[in-house]
Amino acid sequence: MLNLILIVVLICLVTIGLVFLIDRFLPQKVKPVLVILFGILSIYLGFKIYDSINAPIEFNKVRNERFTQVINKLKDIRDSQEAYKTVNGKYAGDFESLIKFIDTGNYTITTQRDSSFMRYDRAYQIDMQQDTIIIDTLGTVQVKDSLFGADDRYKTMMNVPYAQNNEKFEMKADIIDKSGYKAPVFEAKVKKEVVLYDQPEDLLEKEKSYQSVEEVNGDEIKVGSLTDVSTNGNWPPIYDRKKNN
Repeated sequence: MLNLILIVVLICLVTIGLVFLIDRFLPQKVKPVLVILFGILSIYLGFKIYDSINAPIEFNKVRNERFTQVINKLKDIRDSQEAYKTVNGKYAGDFESLIKFIDTGNYTITTQRDSSFMRYDRAYQIDMQQDTIIIDTLGTVQVKDSLFGADDRYKTMMNVPYAQNNEKFEMKADIIDKSGYKAPVFEAKVKKEVVLYDQPEDLLEKEKSYQSVEEVNGDEIKVGSLTDVSTNGNWPPIYDRKKNN
């Protein structure tokens, strides 16, 4: 913003100087032509100044709208993957398997309660109380109903919103070793340039370089990790509040 103010001040000073020189030294018959030229130049410079101010504002508006839709899809992918892992002990490696699971999968509903019973203790030669936990199976519920209800948006959750060429999210699953523990992991992501394909190149490059707690960091929008046991996304909390509103 400071650079823009300096440019405007410099343009004003140059314009005033040129008007003074024209009025003082140039012939009268040349002045109308120069006035027209200066008028055209002023309109052009005014447009460029307006564009330099308005372009970042419009970019932020487009970015926030598109990122919100992309992140909502990534949240659906994460919810679906977590359900898949609950039932299968690992994450789905492709969308075909994940969608099929949502269509046909079921959760087992259980409840647990504390209980106790008496058991003869050979050492003390008396009956002694033993504590235990009883797990009762109440039934099952469909994964689809639990996650999405009557909404079938999960069938297209692999499609990247606003993508020009129908790009899909890249998704992978793996098993990694964490201190001797075999941990299932997954990651789903898309490049920012796919979502912001029609935006100014300079603003897009700036967006891809962000490293801040208030921004979607890096050149990708993603959830999960193939190197850490995490199902977090790389977006700031504001996008979580947007979905809840």
